[in-house]
Amino acid sequence: MTLTAVSSAERKETTLVLVTGLSGAGKSTALKQFEDLGWDVADNIPLSLLPGLLSEIVRQGGKNVAVGVDSRTFGFSSGDLLDVIKELKQAPDSEVRLLFLECDEAVLLRRFTETRRRHPLADDRPVMDGIKREQQMLSPLKDKADYRIDSTNLTLPDLRHLLIGQFSLENRPALATTFISFSFKKGVPREADLVFDVRFLKNPYYDESLRSGTGQDKDVSRFIEKDTAFNPFMDQLEGMLDLLLPRYQSEGKSYLTVAIGCTGGQHRSVCVAENIHDRIERKGYFTHLVHRDMQKR
Repeated sequence: MTLTAVSSAERKETTLVLVTGLSGAGKSTALKQFEDLGWDVADNIPLSLLPGLLSEIVRQGGKNVAVGVDSRTFGFSSGDLLDVIKELKQAPDSEVRLLFLECDEAVLLRRFTETRRRHPLADDRPVMDGIKREQQMLSPLKDKADYRIDSTNLTLPDLRHLLIGQFSLENRPALATTFISFSFKKGVPREADLVFDVRFLKNPYYDESLRSGTGQDKDVSRFIEKDTAFNPFMDQLEGMLDLLLPRYQSEGKSYLTVAIGCTGGQHRSVCVAENIHDRIERKGYFTHLVHRDMQKR
């Protein structure tokens, strides 16, 4: 069984999501979002207590629980957590998943510097020492995670949207699809399942009257849509997704991320992402739209 967003009344098993990852990558935000979505939430439960906690939750009829575990947790090690997860997955009437949040070193360093927080593994050493030590410590968990979210270029609303798409308890189709526009200069989104490059379209950037706008603006989108390749590409992209989405869903995939990139992440990728998002949403799929690198003016 995979994590699908069905109502708690329909869910027959207890779902436990263990939330871990790098300090500063958004674990606290993730746990708060789980709470807002109606999940029961706990943080820093000692690893040795997790099996008993799950058993008690199942006994009391609990359905959806998110627990934060990381380098601050008493008795924590990646190996021990993986052993606990293996034990938890053997429990009847329960489903256990691992969510890992990551982020680039430079962004983590900036976040700790701006907030003047002490890294939990840095002690009296530079923050970067703690970041590198934690990366090494958590590497086995990153490799084994059921879900990975890279928050490097995500705003807090973007992160929340991704979590809602994956873990909402509302009734909706089993497959949630997120469309992300991005700039190739800033890197391909690591969470992307499918990536499309729309730099073949004419670039509004070279029109001074359009340069400061975005793909959400009507004059910019009209410019892009006049490209003779635009409509054939959109029709073929829609046709491809018409083929793929039902197949992914039938294979048990509950979440799909489609990334659409251009040079600056401001014009073409935004326009295409808006267009394909609307087409797929009209077909009844649960969709989200994220403009990762668009500069709002």
